[in-house]
Amino acid sequence: MKEDSSGRNMTVGSPAGHILAFSLPLLAGSFFQQLYNMVDSWVVGNYVSDAALAAVGTGFPVMTLFNSLFIGLSTGGTVVIAQYYGAGKKEGVRGAVDTIYAAFLRFILPVTLAAVVLVRPILLVLRVDQAAYQDTWMYLTVVSAGLVGTIGYNLNAGILNGLGNSRTTLLFLAIAAVMNIVLDFVFVLAFRWGVFGVALATILAQAFSWLYGLWYINHHYPDIAIHPLQAKLDMELFKKIFGIGLPAGLQMSLVSIGTMTALSKINTYGKAFAAGFNVGNKLDSLAFLPIQSISSAVTAFVGQNMGANLEDRANQGTRAATAAAVVWTLITTVVLLLWGDVFSAFFTPDEPVVEASVIYLNCVMPPYALFSALFVLNAAMRGAGESVFPMVNVVASLILVRVPCMYFLANHFGPQAMYWGYGIGWVVGCGAAIWYYRSGKWKHRGSLAK
Repeated sequence: MKEDSSGRNMTVGSPAGHILAFSLPLLAGSFFQQLYNMVDSWVVGNYVSDAALAAVGTGFPVMTLFNSLFIGLSTGGTVVIAQYYGAGKKEGVRGAVDTIYAAFLRFILPVTLAAVVLVRPILLVLRVDQAAYQDTWMYLTVVSAGLVGTIGYNLNAGILNGLGNSRTTLLFLAIAAVMNIVLDFVFVLAFRWGVFGVALATILAQAFSWLYGLWYINHHYPDIAIHPLQAKLDMELFKKIFGIGLPAGLQMSLVSIGTMTALSKINTYGKAFAAGFNVGNKLDSLAFLPIQSISSAVTAFVGQNMGANLEDRANQGTRAATAAAVVWTLITTVVLLLWGDVFSAFFTPDEPVVEASVIYLNCVMPPYALFSALFVLNAAMRGAGESVFPMVNVVASLILVRVPCMYFLANHFGPQAMYWGYGIGWVVGCGAAIWYYRSGKWKHRGSLAK
């Protein structure tokens, strides 16, 4: 395989240094991704309506649900590719890339059609406010029809992350972010297309980023050049990828369902409260970007080192990453608790929406460090090929505990208290993740590169 200068062998050198160097491009890329998501919200919140702002916010967990199968495939691909790369078995890398794209071609059309068809039934389940219904339907229908670009980008990123190359995914996202922002202003401010324009800008930018990613991989990594129509499905490799990716995908699907169940309750309090949830969620997601980047780095780091049978080194990196994630979260918690209203006002001039956003932040941010630790530990275990426990843990804590607690608190103490259900779920999930990680049971699969 031709080595790209931005690839990274993480089986030698400082574990903390590798994780930091790998995380920074991912962080910048995630910032670009959040930037154009925030611009979507800012444009519709300031130039369309609060109903449009609520529509964009409601669309996020629904799209995560539709994307989750392929994001799971991307996660499984990252782990398997990282382990083969760490073990020095480049033929395994080649086979994994082919298998990922062969599966993509088989499933993308039915998943896209199902997503478009399911939009209206999902909106009924979510009890979307009538004032926001048409905008939400339009946004979800257009973005669902363009799933191929979003999913294709995630697959390319998963392949490169497994090779230790996180800088190139930054380039892909930077291109998508700039294109999305420019098209937002053109379609919404110049053409007056409203929510349709925001959705169209999103799918066009993501499709371009995916196609550029294909060209980049084929140009810089000729030994794993991707020719989708010629890709062959290796069933043994598919079982390894699917064994890791299916639990990860199911986890994301079920968490999205849990979020939509919570949204069903949130939407009953009116469009201002729902829009406030969207704004608060944007801000906490922005604060969480470094944790996501660290987690992705840990998955690749642990994958490469487990592939090379360096378990102690995998442990060292995981401990350093968890500590860094907790410290960062504590800092951002203080910032958002002190100035949450200032940041919220950036998205909308509507005072009730700002107030609803501050309610969300005041409840969610204090226990956020628990979620960051949970997230990093689950990512480390997934990098070792243990994907079932993270799925069970997240589903139990974020759905079976959090959602009922939110409904109970809302019904007995009002909507201002419902978001404390987040922290209750995180206490359970973080405790379980620490216990399982310390037990060492997550190492039972050993190296997958055999």
